[in-house]
Amino acid sequence: MAWLFLVVSGLLETVWATALSFTKGFTRLWPSVVFFVSLALSMGGLAMALRTIPVGTGYAIWVGIGAIGTAIVGMVWLGEGVSVAKIVCLGLLVSGIVGLKLLH
Repeated sequence: MAWLFLVVSGLLETVWATALSFTKGFTRLWPSVVFFVSLALSMGGLAMALRTIPVGTGYAIWVGIGAIGTAIVGMVWLGEGVSVAKIVCLGLLVSGIVGLKLLH
């Protein structure tokens, strides 16, 4: 169950990071609401996961999922550039996350 909390929390990190870019410095209400709600849920889920997953492993995986998800959202929906180098780097992050899970 802890791993499920960790993955969902990582995905929520993608939500709050993306929402943060739409808040325009917290001057827009609904993106700000989405940011704060998803941030609270993401942190709460991370805290639940870290009850049983070591903090170094859990935090690294949580950040990795959020970073990969945010990069994908940026490239697919927000018009950020896509390159082979970016895809390779994201693949390296995925392999690092898988490695941390396997070594746990």
